Amino acid sequence: MAKALKSYVCGDCGAVYSRWQGKCDDCGDWNTIAEEKAAVSGAPKGLSGKKGRSIHLTSLDEPIEEAPRILVGIDELDRALGGGLVPGSAILIGGDPGIGKSTLVLQAMAALALKGKDCVYISGEEATAQIQMRARRLGLSAAPIKLGCETNLRDILSTLDHGKPPCAVVIDSIQTLYADHVESAPGTVSQVRVCAHEIISYAKRKGTIVLLVGHVTKDGQIAGPRVLEHMVDTVLYFEGDRGHQFRILRAVKNRFGGTDEIGVFEMTGAGLEQVTNPSALFLADHNAREPGSAVFAGIEGSRPVLVEIQALVARSSAANPRRAVVGWDSGRLAMVLAVLDARAGLGLAGCDVYLNVAGGLKVSEPAADIAVAAALISSLSQIPLPEETVIFGEISLSGDIRSVSQSEARLKESAKLGFTRAMLPKGKKTNSSTIQLHTIARVADLVAHFFPDGIE
Repeated sequence: MAKALKSYVCGDCGAVYSRWQGKCDDCGDWNTIAEEKAAVSGAPKGLSGKKGRSIHLTSLDEPIEEAPRILVGIDELDRALGGGLVPGSAILIGGDPGIGKSTLVLQAMAALALKGKDCVYISGEEATAQIQMRARRLGLSAAPIKLGCETNLRDILSTLDHGKPPCAVVIDSIQTLYADHVESAPGTVSQVRVCAHEIISYAKRKGTIVLLVGHVTKDGQIAGPRVLEHMVDTVLYFEGDRGHQFRILRAVKNRFGGTDEIGVFEMTGAGLEQVTNPSALFLADHNAREPGSAVFAGIEGSRPVLVEIQALVARSSAANPRRAVVGWDSGRLAMVLAVLDARAGLGLAGCDVYLNVAGGLKVSEPAADIAVAAALISSLSQIPLPEETVIFGEISLSGDIRSVSQSEARLKESAKLGFTRAMLPKGKKTNSSTIQLHTIARVADLVAHFFPDGIE
């Protein structure tokens, strides 16, 4: 009998090693490598002499048919998907525990089922009675969804093969499934890879839409990202702080549409409700008269979003002043602080700095640099920004303020919400009949707005 080879696989990234080691060289995590059985040593290493079939090759200019779309009916979800669901596609939805993933997919399946689509919900974490209780709480009991509770992959595929293929299938979650021919525990890289491959193959073969719910690691990444994210067609991350009611559905991969689109939801007692105007919601509690606050006009995908950036600067006698950041990149904050010290002489090196993006939104674009700097300078000087003012721009290491894209869209959204002034970089010419524009060339110009007589 051929002897089974041993291999060691990282549970976070899927890297394979011939022997055990404490740290994964690919992702850098510790104690994530576990032993798994590999291929049998007596198995053939190459293809046999049998020839394969010839595949059909096409040219780039050959006419194609556009992928048909099925609108869910939840506009924010359709926006994040790039215009709706594509038959035969596989969609991966990841997020922290309790963020609302199961609620979102249940509401999506209910919306499709009420349109006459055949939808199946397979849960490996909850009993059918628990799903029914959630549906009753959300007011979705009348939706004709077929529920199932199973973790055996063979039984799930056998059930789906009976009768007409369903329009959409939910697997909640992929880490709970196991294939009985793979000798490893559910949730391991081998099991996740095999189960995902079989389910995605079924989706492509039958034209069924598959929504896979995925767990996340301690870093917020989907467990086994190298295994799952490359196999599916679309990856959606469900973001948000459970202390806030806002939830952001962000597309990071989409083979049938654009990436970086977001859908905004509000978690209520009746489930997830769409937020059609997120800017107004994020600025609901904004107080322009308080120092340390700046309104940033950002872009999320194709949508302009206005958010409040809050900063608090306090003198510290500690050797290592504290830096606390929520909703922004801490490395980017360190760069802005260094530029303000070196190019404007603010002396923030000896201060505790606290930065927060209000509403639980995570901002990643460099255009927020100048808004963060304005909030920091406002907190330091105890002078608020002028009322009804938005600000955006990127800060370079030389202290220059660089222009950013889609300025017109940012200003249009600002004007719609009643803002009358905008502070923006010099450079690209921007015209606005409703907003008074104030251009800034360097960080020193922004500092002079708060310290007209110079820094003491």
